[in-house]
Order: sequence, then structure tokens, then C-alpha cells
Amino acid sequence: MTTVAAPADDPFAKDVLPAPKNAQLLLLRSLLHGHSRRIWIAAVLLLVQQAAVQAGPLLVAYAIDHAIPQVRHGRHGALIAVALGYLGCGLAAGVLQRSFIRVAARVSQDVLVDLRGRIFRHAQSLSLDFHERYTSGRLIARATSDVETIRELLADGLEELVGVVLSAVYISALLFFLDWRLALATLLSYLPLYAAIRVFQRRSMVAYRRRSTAIAAVIVKFTETMNGIRPVKAFRREEPNETAFAELNHRHERANGDAILEMARYVVGSRLIANVTIAGIVLWGAYRVTDGAMALGVLAAFVLYLRRLYDPIDRLGMFLNSYQSAAASLEKIAGLLAQRPTVPEPDEPRPLPERSTRTPGRDVVFDGARFAYRTGGEVLPRFDLRLPAGQTVAVVGATGAGKSTLAKLLARFYDPTDGRVLLDGVELRDLSRADLRRGVVMVTQEAFLFSGTVAENIAIGRPDATREQIESAARAIGAHEFIAALPDGYDTDVRKRGGRISAGQRQLVAFARALLADPAVLILDEATSSLDVPGERAVQHAMHTVLRGRTAMIIAHRLSTVEIADRVLVMRDGRIVEDGAPGDLVAGDGHFAGLHRAWQDSLV
Repeated sequence: MTTVAAPADDPFAKDVLPAPKNAQLLLLRSLLHGHSRRIWIAAVLLLVQQAAVQAGPLLVAYAIDHAIPQVRHGRHGALIAVALGYLGCGLAAGVLQRSFIRVAARVSQDVLVDLRGRIFRHAQSLSLDFHERYTSGRLIARATSDVETIRELLADGLEELVGVVLSAVYISALLFFLDWRLALATLLSYLPLYAAIRVFQRRSMVAYRRRSTAIAAVIVKFTETMNGIRPVKAFRREEPNETAFAELNHRHERANGDAILEMARYVVGSRLIANVTIAGIVLWGAYRVTDGAMALGVLAAFVLYLRRLYDPIDRLGMFLNSYQSAAASLEKIAGLLAQRPTVPEPDEPRPLPERSTRTPGRDVVFDGARFAYRTGGEVLPRFDLRLPAGQTVAVVGATGAGKSTLAKLLARFYDPTDGRVLLDGVELRDLSRADLRRGVVMVTQEAFLFSGTVAENIAIGRPDATREQIESAARAIGAHEFIAALPDGYDTDVRKRGGRISAGQRQLVAFARALLADPAVLILDEATSSLDVPGERAVQHAMHTVLRGRTAMIIAHRLSTVEIADRVLVMRDGRIVEDGAPGDLVAGDGHFAGLHRAWQDSLV
């Protein structure tokens, strides 16, 4: 089999993951699906609201040219009607805008809830190799800062955009209604404005993509440092970390400054075009008024419309500002959601046969299994192994021998590159996720506990367990005494990563969790390597209880853990070089015998 070399341009090293063409548009469309009724209501409300807003200058023109001259002859009705009409348009515009904001806010909040949920669900569904290559800090950035950027666009930017576009359409039509000559002159200014917008859009997209990447790097560094605060303190890494963080922080500052500078260039250029256009229109219009070719009220209304047309230019720039930033964020989220699990759920799962009444374990077979990581060489060449139901097998060997890879294949964190792994004759690829997790459970060295009570952490493998069942599992493991001594017993909050209790106690909770889950196959991945001698003895006692009758694979560095195994496998370079009962291998002169002698000498 050929080895898989690390790609020269690893997409996981970048902040933007590859995605299919139009992935952003498809994601946005799917998010808005189901909201079409509200979107249409919001559109109608905004159309009517803009009509009410744009009626104002027409009323002003009528007042100047018709209503005010009638006042000189004692007729006030037309002016009163204009004033009431202006007031009515203002009130209608306010009520309609309030209604639009409520409908649009409901849509935007539903979209954001949906998006956050998708990110969380999809991140959980992705396989372990993705999470080992794409940092948790980047995932946090996708679900926080990137979603927040999209929220800002939905909350303010879309209203600005639609308002500006509708305003431009309404005003352009009204300008031609008032005076087609001046309207044509106004249209000429659209060309340089369009050019300015296009230049800003192109340049700002690059700037905002850099800014989004820079803030993600800041979040990654901050998250990694806080998660690793113990080694930071132990190795006095505060100053180097501060230096590295300051560099990332300054990089974000520069990227943010570049984005602001692009915005400033756009605003200055667009205002210059607008002011020159208005000045030219006013001069030409004044000349036509004095020449009698145009009414004063019409010119006043025309200038008011011009101000309304050009004033939103800055707001349009702000929208483009939000849009570019949101587009960069949406691109990254779409790239994340486009990733597919490398360990997929089967289309037609096969059920496991009924468990034997003689033993709760199941047969495990590695049939010609090969494995190579995407970014590295082959870890397991052709590998064949059978673990009979109920047998406890210890796997030992030097670092990099392939022990943990073997455990990950059995837990189906990865699929073999070639060959099969079978559980009671059923290939793991054909098992549903639920059957697999009921059949195979791994207890790791870390014994990760979530924030929450001790009881909740024990019940993770069996959420419907009663308190009596939870306590029974803890008693069987030997964890009940220390749990009962905690301030709130089983209801004690273990806090972040279980930091309220010791490493040995966390491991006992993890074993109680495994016992309660009642798996057929249990994998212990260096479960005692970080414990002191008393803690190791307590855990070894728990292991006897948990492993009874089950098929078990123990990945071990400490040979004291191996003593409880029925069989020992010694691995080297992905192959089994020794296989036998612990006593038989100790009595021989092989690799395991040498390890055992060295271990006994260390005890002396």
C-alpha cells in the first residue's frame, strides 16, 4: 500500500476550508427557507413605508407653488391639507418601519438560532481526524465572532440596503416626474458612483477576509493558552505567550485599520461625487427658475430628493462594510458546514446479534486492517487479530508502535484504509452510531469530565439511568465513599474539566460511567498512566469490576496494569511481535520479558 503524504497545501492549515461553488448562497437560501411569508410581509411593509417617506418633497413642492400663493388670497385649506398630509406620511412611515423591524428581527433571530445550532451539530458529527487538524479555537470563532458578524448584517445592514435601493428607485422615478432634463443630468452621476462602489467592494472583501482570519487567530491563541494554563504556569511561559499574543493582536489591528481605511476612501470619493452633482443641479435649476422654465417648488423638491438620494451613500458604505465582513464570515461557516465525516453513518445499518448469556463480551476481529493518516505515512500495515468474547488483552510497545491507532480503529474513531474491523461478525462500518456506542466504549487517560454534577457525569453513557443505578455503579467501582464525602455528594458540581476532584477520582468516575453504560467491548487507553500509586491501586480494583466478562483492550505503559490481562500483545512498527499469556511471556527471553525485568528493577 502506498503511504499518504502530507499535502503541500493543507486546507486545514487555513482559516477558510474548501467548499463547493455557491456554497454561501446555498447556505443562505437554506437558512431563509421557511421564512418566505415573513420576508414577503417585510418587503410589502418596506415598500409602503418608503412610499410614505418619499411623498414629503412632493408635498413641499405643491405647498410652495400652489398652497402658499393661495394663502395670500385668504384660502388656507390647501396649506392645511399639505401639513396634515405631511404629518400623516410621517406617522405612517414610523408605524410601518416599526412593524418592518419587528418582522425582520424575528426572521433574523430565527436564522441565527438555526445557524448556531447547525454549526454545533455539524462540528459534533465530524470525525476525530477533523478535530485533530482543525483547532477548537477556530470552531469557537465560527460559532461566535463569525455568527455575530452575520447578526450585525441581518439586524441593520439588510434594512439599510433595501431602504437605499428602494429609495433610489422611488427617487429616480420622481425626479423624472419633476423634470426629465435635470433627472438625466443626475443619472450621469450614477456611473462614477457605481465605479466607486465596485472598487470599494473588491478591495474591502480582501481587507475583511484578512480581518476575520486575524481575529480567529487571536481567539485560537487565547483559547489554547487558557486551556493549557497549567503548563504555562509550570514552564513560566507567560512572557513568550504575551509576546506571541501581542503580535497576533497587532496583526488584527492592522487588518482592522486597512478595512477602516478602505471605508474612508469610499466615503470621501462618494461624497465628492454627490456634492459636485448637487452643486451643478442647483446652478442649472436656479438658471431655469429665473428664466421661467421651471417652478421654484419643483426645484426645491428636486434638491430635497437629491439630498435624500445621496445622503444614504454613507449608509450604503456602512452596509457594504457589514456585507463584506459578513460575506467573509459566511464563507468560513459554509466551508465548515461543507466538511463531511470521514467515518459516516451507514445508509442501511445492520443490527448486532443478541449478546450471549454466558458472557457480556463480543468477538472482535481485525481482518487485514491497514491504516494511514492523511498527513503521514502508514501506521498499521496489514493487521490481523482476533479477540474472543470475554478476553482481556493488554497491548504494550514503544511510543508510535500503533497501540492507540489500534484502539481508535476498534472504537471507530477512524475507519481502516483497507480491510475490516468486525464485532460479532458485523463490520463496524455497518453498525449504527447508537449500536456502536452501546457496544464499544473507550476510557481514556484524560478521563474528561464536563461541567455539572458527579451524577450527571456518570450518567453520560446512559442518560436514562436512575439515581439508584448511578450510585450502584459508583459503589461497584469503589467511588461511592469519596463521592459521598463531597460537599453535595452526587450533586456536587465538578466544574470545568472536573477540576474540583483529583485525577484518580476523575478516573474512578470515568470507570463508573463505563460500567453504567454496560458495553460489550471496553477499551482502556493508558487509563492509569497519570496516577500515583494509591490512585493506580484504586483504579486497578475498579478495572477488575468493569472488565469482568467483557471483551477488553488495555493500552498500557505501566506493566502493573498488564497483570490483570489474559493475554499480552507486544507491538512494534504496527505489527504484533509477541503474543501470549503474561506469565508465559515473562518466563521467556523476548521483548516483554525485558520490559518486565526493567520494571521490577525500577521498583527496587
